[in-house]
Amino acid sequence: MLIKVKRGWELPESAATPEDIYLNRRQIVKALGIAPAIAASASVLPAGMAMAVTTDKDPSVRLYPVPRNEKFTLDRPITAESDATSYNNFSEFGSHKQISHAAQQLQIRPWNIIIDGMVEKEFEIGVDDLLKQVKLEERLYRHRCVEAWAMAVPWSGFQMSELVKLAKPLSGAKYIAMQTILASKREMPGLRQFWYPWPYQEGLTMEEANNELAFLVTGMYGKPVRPQNGAPIRLAVPWKYGFKSIKSVIRFTFTDEKPKTFWEALQPAEYGFWANVNPEVDHPRWSQASEWLLGGPQSERVPTQLYNGYTEFVAHIYPPDASDIYFR
Repeated sequence: MLIKVKRGWELPESAATPEDIYLNRRQIVKALGIAPAIAASASVLPAGMAMAVTTDKDPSVRLYPVPRNEKFTLDRPITAESDATSYNNFSEFGSHKQISHAAQQLQIRPWNIIIDGMVEKEFEIGVDDLLKQVKLEERLYRHRCVEAWAMAVPWSGFQMSELVKLAKPLSGAKYIAMQTILASKREMPGLRQFWYPWPYQEGLTMEEANNELAFLVTGMYGKPVRPQNGAPIRLAVPWKYGFKSIKSVIRFTFTDEKPKTFWEALQPAEYGFWANVNPEVDHPRWSQASEWLLGGPQSERVPTQLYNGYTEFVAHIYPPDASDIYFR
C-alpha cells in the first residue's frame, strides 16, 4: 500500500532570536495587518494557536527550566515555540500536521512505564518517580523530518543511557523496542485509521541507545513537553529521521531480536529500521539533499547534513561501507 506524504548554516547560537522578542515582533506584525501573509508563507498554524494550552496542571512543571548542557549547541536559530508546538506529526491524532488541539485530549497522568524483556527484573514505574531518579538537563538539538522539514528545539530530559542502567539489561540484549500508548479512539481519533499497524513501535540497538546523543525528552522550551510533541516522555535521536523519535512512550522492551518498527511494517521500501539522515540517499519519492526550516519560507532551503550534522558523535557506530544504514 502506498502512503501519501504531504509534501544558514554556521550561524552561532548567539545569533538566534530570543523567543520573547520573536513573539513581540509577531504581535507587531499582526497589528500592522500583514500576519495572514506571513502565516501563509510558512504553511503552519498562525503563531500562538497552540500556545493557549498551558502546562500548569502537569505535576512536573516545578522541575523546569533545567540547566543547559553547553556541549550540545546549534548552528541555526532556535525554532519559535509557537511553530514547534503547532506543526506536528502524531498519527494517533490525525494524518495532518494541525493535531495540536486534538492532542490535548491525551491523559498524561497517571503514566506508568513498563520495563520488560531481557532485564534482571521486569518492573513498572510512574513517570514522576522516574524523574526523581535521573538528572534533567536541557539540550539544543536539530530535528530533521523524513518529509524534508527541520526545526531546532531546546529539549529537556535525560540521557537514555540512564534508563538503560536502571533497567539492568541482560548481556544478551541487543535492541530496545519502544511502544507508544494505545489509548481510546476518543482520546486518539487517528486510531480509526485501521490500516495502520497500531500501536506505534520503534527500536534502537543497544549501542545507539547508550550513545550520549540518545535523549529521553520530558520538557521543551523550559516547560513540560506538550501532548502534541509527545508528552509526558518521548525519544530524541537527532542523527536519525524524526519518525524514529517515538512519542508518548509507555514501554521499553529489551530483546535480542531486531524490532519490527511501525513505518517499516507499513512500507519497508520507504521507511527502514536505521533511518540515519544522509543527503545523498533520497526517499524513493523525493530528494533529501535539502530541507525547509520550520517557520521560514518553504522556498528557502538549506543543505541537509550527513547524520543531521552529528557525525562526530555517531559515525563510529556504523560500518562506513554499509549503505543500508542511511535510509532503509
